[in-house]
Amino acid sequence: MNISELTMGMKDVTLTAKVAEKSEPREVQTRFGRRLVADVMVKDKTGSIKLSLWEKQIDSVKEGDEIEVVGAYVTEWRGSLQLAIPKTGKLTVLDKTKKGLSEF
Repeated sequence: MNISELTMGMKDVTLTAKVAEKSEPREVQTRFGRRLVADVMVKDKTGSIKLSLWEKQIDSVKEGDEIEVVGAYVTEWRGSLQLAIPKTGKLTVLDKTKKGLSEF
């Protein structure tokens, strides 16, 4: 799926994108207690979207990485679409040399 095709409320989203920017982690209070979160801006040839990363996911990616997100859902925050990965979802950093993926 392409980023330009994402709409509010979509579930079970699978896409491949490049990490364009990554924020510093910050601590937030959730209903599960205090947790670390960081935002990354991911892009493909059709657009870009913010992706929230939690706890262990934060250190798994860096700017420039090509990632695959499986089982994500689309929300809206302050008028902008965001992508989130539930516990049942998956985030994978792809190896460009093995996959032969194109640059975005």
